[in-house]
Amino acid sequence: MNSPSKEDPQDLAGQYVLGTLSAESRRAVEQALPRDAALRAAVQAWEARLLPLTGLVEPEEPSSQLWPRIARSVAAHAGGKAGRSAPRARWWDSLALWRVVAATGVAAAIVLATVPLQPTPAPPARYMVVLAAPGNMAPGWILQSVDEGRLRLQPLRADAVPAARALQLWTKADGWSGPVSLGLVEPGKTVEVPLGKLPPLQPNQLFEITLEPPAGSPLGRPTGPILFIGRAVKMT
Repeated sequence: MNSPSKEDPQDLAGQYVLGTLSAESRRAVEQALPRDAALRAAVQAWEARLLPLTGLVEPEEPSSQLWPRIARSVAAHAGGKAGRSAPRARWWDSLALWRVVAATGVAAAIVLATVPLQPTPAPPARYMVVLAAPGNMAPGWILQSVDEGRLRLQPLRADAVPAARALQLWTKADGWSGPVSLGLVEPGKTVEVPLGKLPPLQPNQLFEITLEPPAGSPLGRPTGPILFIGRAVKMT
Protein backbone atom coordinates (compact mmCIF):
# COMPACT_ATOMS: atom_id res chain seq x y z
CA MET A 1 0.00 0.00 0.00
CA ASN A 2 1.12 3.55 -0.71
CA SER A 3 1.59 5.93 2.18
CA PRO A 4 -1.85 7.20 3.31
CA SER A 5 -0.66 10.76 2.81
CA LYS A 6 -0.24 10.09 -0.92
CA GLU A 7 -3.84 8.91 -1.39
CA ASP A 8 -7.05 10.91 -1.52
CA PRO A 9 -8.10 11.29 2.16
CA GLN A 10 -11.83 11.13 1.35
CA ASP A 11 -11.53 7.86 -0.60
CA LEU A 12 -9.20 6.33 1.97
CA ALA A 13 -11.32 7.44 4.93
CA GLY A 14 -14.48 6.12 3.31
CA GLN A 15 -12.96 2.68 2.78
CA TYR A 16 -11.56 2.73 6.34
CA VAL A 17 -14.95 3.50 7.91
CA LEU A 18 -16.77 1.06 5.63
CA GLY A 19 -14.29 -1.67 6.60
CA THR A 20 -13.28 -2.51 3.01
CA LEU A 21 -9.52 -2.03 3.47
CA SER A 22 -7.14 -4.95 3.83
CA ALA A 23 -5.69 -5.56 7.31
CA GLU A 24 -2.34 -4.09 6.21
CA SER A 25 -3.96 -0.96 4.77
CA ARG A 26 -6.13 -0.53 7.84
CA ARG A 27 -3.08 -0.66 10.13
CA ALA A 28 -1.34 1.94 7.97
CA VAL A 29 -4.35 4.28 8.26
CA GLU A 30 -4.49 3.81 12.04
CA GLN A 31 -0.79 4.68 12.29
CA ALA A 32 -1.27 7.78 10.12
CA LEU A 33 -4.35 9.16 11.91
CA PRO A 34 -2.52 10.83 14.85
CA ARG A 35 -0.29 12.89 12.55
CA ASP A 36 -2.54 13.42 9.47
CA ALA A 37 -5.15 16.07 10.25
CA ALA A 38 -6.82 15.88 6.82
CA LEU A 39 -7.23 12.12 7.05
CA ARG A 40 -8.52 12.41 10.61
CA ALA A 41 -11.14 14.97 9.57
CA ALA A 42 -12.21 12.81 6.63
CA VAL A 43 -12.65 9.74 8.88
CA GLN A 44 -14.75 11.76 11.32
CA ALA A 45 -16.92 13.04 8.46
CA TRP A 46 -17.48 9.53 7.10
CA GLU A 47 -18.33 8.22 10.56
CA ALA A 48 -20.90 11.00 10.93
CA ARG A 49 -22.41 9.97 7.59
CA LEU A 50 -22.47 6.22 8.07
CA LEU A 51 -22.91 5.46 11.76
CA PRO A 52 -26.54 6.68 11.82
CA LEU A 53 -27.33 3.99 9.22
CA THR A 54 -26.86 1.25 11.82
CA GLY A 55 -30.06 2.41 13.52
CA LEU A 56 -32.06 1.85 10.33
CA VAL A 57 -31.75 -1.95 10.47
CA GLU A 58 -34.13 -3.75 12.80
CA PRO A 59 -32.59 -6.65 14.76
CA GLU A 60 -33.81 -10.08 13.68
CA GLU A 61 -34.81 -12.60 16.35
CA PRO A 62 -34.43 -16.30 15.46
CA SER A 63 -37.64 -18.29 15.39
CA SER A 64 -38.66 -20.21 18.52
CA GLN A 65 -38.24 -23.48 16.60
CA LEU A 66 -34.60 -22.91 15.68
CA TRP A 67 -32.80 -24.04 18.86
CA PRO A 68 -35.07 -27.09 19.48
CA ARG A 69 -34.45 -28.18 15.88
CA ILE A 70 -30.69 -27.87 16.34
CA ALA A 71 -30.89 -29.85 19.61
CA ARG A 72 -32.88 -32.63 17.95
CA SER A 73 -30.38 -32.83 15.08
CA VAL A 74 -27.42 -33.09 17.49
CA ALA A 75 -29.21 -35.72 19.60
CA ALA A 76 -30.12 -37.80 16.56
CA HIS A 77 -26.55 -37.70 15.29
CA ALA A 78 -25.15 -38.72 18.68
CA GLY A 79 -27.74 -41.46 19.12
CA GLY A 80 -27.00 -42.90 15.74
CA LYS A 81 -23.33 -43.23 16.62
CA ALA A 82 -24.08 -44.85 20.03
CA GLY A 83 -26.57 -47.37 18.68
CA ARG A 84 -24.54 -48.53 15.71
CA SER A 85 -23.86 -52.25 16.13
CA ALA A 86 -21.78 -52.96 13.07
CA PRO A 87 -19.75 -50.64 10.94
CA ARG A 88 -21.25 -49.98 7.55
CA ALA A 89 -19.30 -49.57 4.38
CA ARG A 90 -18.59 -45.91 3.78
CA TRP A 91 -18.47 -44.35 0.35
CA TRP A 92 -14.94 -43.06 0.85
CA ASP A 93 -13.71 -46.62 1.55
CA SER A 94 -14.68 -47.81 -1.96
CA LEU A 95 -11.62 -48.78 -3.99
CA ALA A 96 -13.63 -48.62 -7.21
CA LEU A 97 -14.70 -45.07 -6.44
CA TRP A 98 -11.14 -43.85 -5.90
CA ARG A 99 -10.04 -45.51 -9.13
CA VAL A 100 -12.69 -43.52 -10.98
CA VAL A 101 -11.66 -40.34 -9.15
CA ALA A 102 -7.99 -40.94 -9.99
CA ALA A 103 -8.78 -41.58 -13.64
CA THR A 104 -10.92 -38.46 -13.80
CA GLY A 105 -8.15 -36.41 -12.22
CA VAL A 106 -5.60 -37.65 -14.77
CA ALA A 107 -7.99 -36.81 -17.62
CA ALA A 108 -8.57 -33.35 -16.23
CA ALA A 109 -4.82 -32.77 -15.91
CA ILE A 110 -4.32 -33.77 -19.55
CA VAL A 111 -7.05 -31.40 -20.69
CA LEU A 112 -5.58 -28.54 -18.67
CA ALA A 113 -2.12 -29.22 -20.10
CA THR A 114 -3.26 -29.29 -23.72
CA VAL A 115 -5.99 -26.66 -23.84
CA PRO A 116 -4.87 -23.04 -23.29
CA LEU A 117 -6.68 -21.44 -20.39
CA GLN A 118 -8.86 -18.46 -21.18
CA PRO A 119 -8.25 -15.50 -18.88
CA THR A 120 -11.11 -14.92 -16.47
CA PRO A 121 -12.47 -11.39 -16.88
CA ALA A 122 -12.20 -9.32 -13.75
CA PRO A 123 -15.56 -8.41 -12.20
CA PRO A 124 -16.56 -4.77 -12.61
CA ALA A 125 -15.58 -2.51 -9.74
CA ARG A 126 -18.37 -1.76 -7.30
CA TYR A 127 -18.97 1.66 -5.83
CA MET A 128 -21.08 3.08 -3.04
CA VAL A 129 -22.11 6.67 -2.31
CA VAL A 130 -23.78 7.96 0.84
CA LEU A 131 -25.63 11.15 -0.09
CA ALA A 132 -25.94 13.32 3.01
CA ALA A 133 -27.42 16.73 3.74
CA PRO A 134 -24.64 19.36 3.55
CA GLY A 135 -25.66 21.08 6.77
CA ASN A 136 -25.91 18.26 9.31
CA MET A 137 -24.42 15.36 7.28
CA ALA A 138 -27.60 13.33 7.90
CA PRO A 139 -27.70 10.53 5.28
CA GLY A 140 -30.67 10.71 2.93
CA TRP A 141 -29.88 8.36 0.04
CA ILE A 142 -27.63 5.39 -0.75
CA LEU A 143 -26.29 5.05 -4.29
CA GLN A 144 -24.70 1.75 -5.37
CA SER A 145 -23.38 0.47 -8.68
CA VAL A 146 -25.44 -2.43 -10.06
CA ASP A 147 -23.16 -3.06 -13.03
CA GLU A 148 -20.95 -0.99 -15.33
CA GLY A 149 -23.94 0.83 -16.80
CA ARG A 150 -26.43 1.20 -13.95
CA LEU A 151 -26.73 2.65 -10.47
CA ARG A 152 -29.37 1.98 -7.85
CA LEU A 153 -30.53 4.98 -5.82
CA GLN A 154 -32.31 4.08 -2.60
CA PRO A 155 -33.91 6.58 -0.19
CA LEU A 156 -33.27 6.30 3.53
CA ARG A 157 -36.24 8.50 4.32
CA ALA A 158 -39.10 10.23 2.53
CA ASP A 159 -38.46 13.98 2.30
CA ALA A 160 -41.21 16.35 1.26
CA VAL A 161 -40.52 18.36 -1.89
CA PRO A 162 -42.06 21.83 -2.30
CA ALA A 163 -44.86 22.19 -4.83
CA ALA A 164 -43.76 22.83 -8.41
CA ARG A 165 -40.23 21.64 -7.64
CA ALA A 166 -38.37 18.39 -8.39
CA LEU A 167 -35.25 16.52 -7.29
CA GLN A 168 -32.48 16.11 -9.86
CA LEU A 169 -29.44 13.84 -9.58
CA TRP A 170 -26.04 15.04 -10.86
CA THR A 171 -22.52 13.65 -11.05
CA LYS A 172 -19.07 15.02 -11.80
CA ALA A 173 -15.70 13.26 -11.92
CA ASP A 174 -12.25 14.82 -11.82
CA GLY A 175 -11.36 16.38 -15.15
CA TRP A 176 -14.95 16.96 -16.29
CA SER A 177 -15.85 20.49 -17.33
CA GLY A 178 -19.06 20.44 -15.29
CA PRO A 179 -21.70 18.24 -13.68
CA VAL A 180 -23.86 15.92 -15.78
CA SER A 181 -27.53 15.25 -15.07
CA LEU A 182 -28.60 11.68 -14.32
CA GLY A 183 -32.27 12.60 -14.39
CA LEU A 184 -35.07 13.46 -12.00
CA VAL A 185 -35.57 11.54 -8.76
CA GLU A 186 -38.92 10.76 -7.15
CA PRO A 187 -38.83 11.32 -3.38
CA GLY A 188 -39.02 8.20 -1.23
CA LYS A 189 -38.72 5.72 -4.13
CA THR A 190 -35.87 3.44 -5.22
CA VAL A 191 -34.83 3.93 -8.82
CA GLU A 192 -32.23 2.43 -11.15
CA VAL A 193 -30.24 5.12 -12.94
CA PRO A 194 -28.63 4.35 -16.32
CA LEU A 195 -25.21 5.90 -16.86
CA GLY A 196 -25.67 6.05 -20.61
CA LYS A 197 -22.49 7.09 -22.42
CA LEU A 198 -20.72 8.38 -19.31
CA PRO A 199 -17.27 7.00 -18.47
CA PRO A 200 -17.00 4.28 -15.78
CA LEU A 201 -17.27 5.44 -12.20
CA GLN A 202 -14.15 6.76 -10.49
CA PRO A 203 -13.15 6.86 -6.83
CA ASN A 204 -14.16 10.15 -5.22
CA GLN A 205 -16.61 10.95 -8.04
CA LEU A 206 -19.08 13.58 -6.87
CA PHE A 207 -22.84 13.02 -6.73
CA GLU A 208 -25.48 15.48 -5.60
CA ILE A 209 -29.24 15.95 -5.56
CA THR A 210 -30.52 19.48 -6.12
CA LEU A 211 -33.92 21.14 -5.99
CA GLU A 212 -34.96 22.18 -9.49
CA PRO A 213 -38.05 23.20 -11.55
CA PRO A 214 -40.58 20.41 -12.28
CA ALA A 215 -38.98 19.51 -15.62
CA GLY A 216 -35.44 19.75 -14.29
CA SER A 217 -32.78 22.41 -14.67
CA PRO A 218 -33.28 24.42 -17.89
CA LEU A 219 -29.58 25.27 -18.10
CA GLY A 220 -27.97 21.82 -18.12
CA ARG A 221 -26.35 22.50 -14.76
CA PRO A 222 -27.64 22.73 -11.18
CA THR A 223 -29.63 25.89 -10.48
CA GLY A 224 -31.22 25.11 -7.12
CA PRO A 225 -29.82 24.38 -3.67
CA ILE A 226 -27.91 21.17 -2.98
CA LEU A 227 -30.05 18.93 -0.77
CA PHE A 228 -27.75 15.89 -0.63
CA ILE A 229 -24.12 15.35 -1.63
CA GLY A 230 -21.56 12.55 -1.46
CA ARG A 231 -18.57 10.98 -3.14
CA ALA A 232 -18.06 7.49 -4.59
CA VAL A 233 -16.06 4.97 -2.58
CA LYS A 234 -14.71 1.89 -4.36
CA MET A 235 -15.75 -1.32 -2.60
CA THR A 236 -12.63 -3.53 -2.57
